[in-house]
Order: sequence, then structure tokens, then C-alpha cells
Amino acid sequence: MISRRDFFKGAGIAVGAGLVSRAGAATLPELVTAEGAGTSPPPLPPNGRPYYPVVTLNGWSLPWRMNNGVKEFHLVAEPVVRELAPGMKANLWGYNGQSPGPTIEVVEGDRVRIFVTNRLPEHHSIHWHGQRLPSGMDGVTGLTQPGIPSGKTFVYEFTAQRAGTFMYHPHADEMVQMGMGLMGFWVTHPKNPAEHRVDRDYAMLLSAYDIDPGSYTPRVNTMLDFNLWAINSRVFPGVAPMVASRGDRVRIRVGNLTMTNHPMHLHGFSMEVTGTDGGWIPRTARWPETVVDIGVGQMRNLEFVADVPGDWAFHCHKSHHTMNAMGHKVPTMIGVKQDDIAGKVGKLVPDYMAMGDKGMADMGTMQMPIPDNTLPMMGGEGPFGSVDMGGMFTVVKVREGLGRNDYRDPGWYQHPKGTVPWEWTGEVPDPARAPAPAPAAASGTPGIELNVRKPQGHGHH
Repeated sequence: MISRRDFFKGAGIAVGAGLVSRAGAATLPELVTAEGAGTSPPPLPPNGRPYYPVVTLNGWSLPWRMNNGVKEFHLVAEPVVRELAPGMKANLWGYNGQSPGPTIEVVEGDRVRIFVTNRLPEHHSIHWHGQRLPSGMDGVTGLTQPGIPSGKTFVYEFTAQRAGTFMYHPHADEMVQMGMGLMGFWVTHPKNPAEHRVDRDYAMLLSAYDIDPGSYTPRVNTMLDFNLWAINSRVFPGVAPMVASRGDRVRIRVGNLTMTNHPMHLHGFSMEVTGTDGGWIPRTARWPETVVDIGVGQMRNLEFVADVPGDWAFHCHKSHHTMNAMGHKVPTMIGVKQDDIAGKVGKLVPDYMAMGDKGMADMGTMQMPIPDNTLPMMGGEGPFGSVDMGGMFTVVKVREGLGRNDYRDPGWYQHPKGTVPWEWTGEVPDPARAPAPAPAAASGTPGIELNVRKPQGHGHH
């Protein structure tokens, strides 16, 4: 049997008490930190009430210790380096070595004590988003508590009163601290493990960053023009897939901590909206969707039955949110003849090539040099070539007969013969066209006149 400590070592998660002295270690829960960006399926709870754990994409769940019937956790707010996708890293702020921080899992009715140590260069606090608790534990700097000074540890304690999907994030210098990646997921499981039971339970937080190509640190003053739209601070092709066995009931818990809404679309299935951060939705009030709009600060539980094998996209339906490193001021060159200018520039820059006159898809396949520490707008490789997506995009991989706790990437789906579009090599007839409209009558009946006014400005709203 693998021990709890050995499990976390195998998952790239280190256990230690590096923050405190030996005397302090006797009173503080052990400090657990993570390195790497793999998905770590959590083990079943070693003590306390039983529950079925969630799987945090490209993340992990925080272990606890029991102290006289209280579950004790240790969170450390600190600068971290997060790999957004292979080829790009970012200087962020996070918890316990990662952004987002580790998922906290408890059971309805648990008494919870969280030690929060501040390693940031400024004061900090944590708001337990959606929790019902004493006002003084709500985590709003200046209103319900003093800020946690740099280098200090504060203790939050309350009872997890209701089951549901929640998150935690700062209410201290919020624009900076959340903009730098300080956030985490919280799941309170029902007392009865059979209640709201599913076969696969995934958790993800949506976030956004504005990082110049070649840079490492986000612009925290950006309000709308972000260029990296992330799932758990990862962008495609760096986002792990969600794996399911055919027939599994799958839940995706999604929280939105960006500055805009995200219509999340699942291909191949219809989803039920089964819960929000306000609570579970009665079965008689649930509704089917293929796109669920998730507003700023909202949580949604989305459930479906994975009854059709294949690779199915799950992504934000705002087109710019499925691109990486977007340049908002790049002009549209579709239909613009560039032969002359390309020839002239080519004499000065031999490798110059005209781009964008037929669309942007070719940019996903071009092996062009880009600045260090950035990503192409799109270009994750799929089984049929470049996937013209990036950003807030991942894949649900449904396969026959996967083991209950098997979350390994099964690779690309092998489509049965005749289930992929094929090229038509026969004759293609000319299209039939509608007859042209009759000219205006000689009596002077006016025709249709279009007045076109050139736009005078442009903004991103």
C-alpha cells in the first residue's frame, strides 16, 4: 500500500515544515507544496467522514491533519512560477507552490481550521467565497479583519455548514493579488456520500492574464484586453484532458475569477446545470444546455453522461478566449494583395513572408521564430494536424472500459472506419443561382440605396 506521504512525493508534491521551527511544527499542520503542472488524482480521505474526492485539472487537493476533531489545513501565500503551457512560464502569486492553490475538500458539518501564512511582500487575507460563517471569518481586509502582515500567520476557523462548490481568494489589494493568480477551489461534500454521486468529478477555475511576449509577469492593471485565457492557470495545449469511461456520469465544477463572462460549450453531449455556489438545484428545476454562461464570480456544476466514445472539445465560446498571446492591434489583412510589398521587404529581410491575407489558420502550422517565453496564438497538435485553438480549451476523452480511478491520458481517439469526413473526388456541379432582381420600373419607383459610413473609432468592450 502506498502511504500518504509517498503518494504526494510521487505526484510532485513535497511535504515539509520549512516555514517553522521544530517547536512551531508541533502546533502548525505540515506544509505541503507542489511542483509541476500534472493532474494529481487525490487519494480517498485517510480519516474523518468519507467522501468521493474531486480531480483538479493540472492541480491537486490539500491534505489535512485531525486535531481533536478539527480538520486543520496550512495555506501559504507566496510568489510562484507557473508553467502556462510547454514553452511559457509566468511569475505569479499563489498558494503552496501553485496557482491556483490546492483544492480544499471537507464534508458538510466539519469543523475546519486553516492556518494562513503570508510570504507575499504585502499584507494579505482570504475570503471564503460562498461560505456561511461568522462575519469576522469572512476575510475582508479592514472590514472584518486586519490584513495579515508579511511573514505572519493568521488562523481562520468555522464550520462547513452546507455542501456545495466554492472557492477562496484574497480581499486584500484584490486587483493585484487576484490578477497575479491568488485563488483556489473549495468543495464541501455532502454528509451522505451517495448524495449527488457521480463517477468523475472535475474542478477548474477560469482566470486571465495579460503577459507581453518575452515577459514573465502579468500586467495587473489590465481590465479587458487580456491575451491569455486560462483553465487552472494553464492554456491549451497545456490543459490536461478530462477522462471518462463510457457510461460515466461526469461533473465539471467551474468557477470564474476573470473580469468577463464565459459561455462554456461542451461538444457531443448536453449538460445539466445541477448546482451553483448558492446551492444544489432540485432535480425538477434543472435544465439541459450545451453552452452554459458563467458570470464573473460565479460557480456552476455541469453534469452529463459520457455515453459516446471520442475526443470532445470543452471550451469558452468567445473566439478570442481560445487563442494564446493575441495581438489586439494586428490589422485584418484578408483579401489584401501583398505581393509587391512582400517582394520589396524580402530584399531587406530574406525570410519575410506575407501573412493573414487568406485568414489566420496557417499561422498555427508555421514554424516561425517567436520571442522567448511566449506561445503561438494556436497550434496544439492533434491527430489530424494543428488544432486551431489555444487558451480556454481542453478535451473530454471518453473511452470504453477505463478503470474507476484511471485518469491517465489515453491518447487520441481511434475513429471507426467511416466516421471521419472524407474527400469527395467526383464532379462538383456549378451552384444554382437565384435570378437577378428586375430593374426599377420606368415610372420612377426608387430602388434600394445603401449609405455606408466608415467607422470613426474602435474599442474593446
